[in-house]
Amino acid sequence: MESDSEMVPFPLLKTPIESNYRPCTIPYRFPSDNPRKATPTEIAWIDLFRNSIPSFKKRAESDTTVADAPTKAEKFAQRYADILDDIKKDPESHGGPPDCILLCRIREQILRELGFRDIFKKVKDEENAKAISLFQDVVRLNDDIEDEGKRLENLVRGIFAGNIFDLGSAQLAEVFSRDGMSFLVTCQNLVPRPWVIDDLDTFKATWSKKSWKKAVIFVDNSGADVILGILPFARELLKRGTQVVLAANDLPSINDITYPELVEIISKLKDESGKLIGVDTKNLLIANSGNDLPVIDLTRVPQELAYLASDADLVILEGMGRGIETNLYAQFKCDSLKIGMVKHPEVAQFLGGRLYDCVFKYNKVLG
Repeated sequence: MESDSEMVPFPLLKTPIESNYRPCTIPYRFPSDNPRKATPTEIAWIDLFRNSIPSFKKRAESDTTVADAPTKAEKFAQRYADILDDIKKDPESHGGPPDCILLCRIREQILRELGFRDIFKKVKDEENAKAISLFQDVVRLNDDIEDEGKRLENLVRGIFAGNIFDLGSAQLAEVFSRDGMSFLVTCQNLVPRPWVIDDLDTFKATWSKKSWKKAVIFVDNSGADVILGILPFARELLKRGTQVVLAANDLPSINDITYPELVEIISKLKDESGKLIGVDTKNLLIANSGNDLPVIDLTRVPQELAYLASDADLVILEGMGRGIETNLYAQFKCDSLKIGMVKHPEVAQFLGGRLYDCVFKYNKVLG
């Protein structure tokens, strides 16, 4: 299902949007830089996208839904590499100067033009099935923690552990194809706190005193990320009386969960009375974010999502693409959380943290 809704700005962005909002977090260049010459930051990021080409090509080669996939995968690799080389020579050659949104968009466009709609479909389906089988155990482990603060921290650690399943990161794609991911071991092995941005204690203090009436969560990856990370956290919010809107991608991109996939997963997880392990789901809504990339520009969301979100008092952007590489500094009219794991050395360097460090950025709106 592709969203045919008119696109509008996300209604909770602080206004005026033009002066308050820039989706991309890391500036690749400054006004004083020569527009015809790639900056060192642009070159580093172009190289990062170039390094991911082999893993994308490999997925594309094995896409059985596309006739002559290996030849087309080779075409994708060549075309994308050529465009990245062009941008290195002249940053404005392909609608630039480049930022993470443009570099992602060009990659997706080439894949789609060659007939590749969803090259990660097979691995997403496998990971979703695996995570669905673990969902009950993960939720029970959380429910057994009586101390509210400790339970919240455990849920947050689960979001980070799930967020590691990210095949857009060249290093992780390699680890994943070798070992797969053990969710509970990953929860134990997160980098120690304090994380590179660590507002968890402030959020915990607010959590103990306040409940939000409606939360909008922009979700990220399939598998453990959404099923074992986000859904147990969303279920906890539902238990506290918060209405929860999960906003998922319109079209496939890397291993990000799509709106139709999320609808199907939640129907599989509910019992015959429509509950998520004992918790009523009448206040759980799934929305289409209108997005087709692993990053998101909040000046363009479907009208339906804007309508659903207009009275929310908590916005959560989860994952490196939506919550760190874009929107880390986005300001909202309500409380907001940006939560994700740092999976590119370039992002770690920008933030002054470590690779696989965690970002938990909580902005509380007073009043």
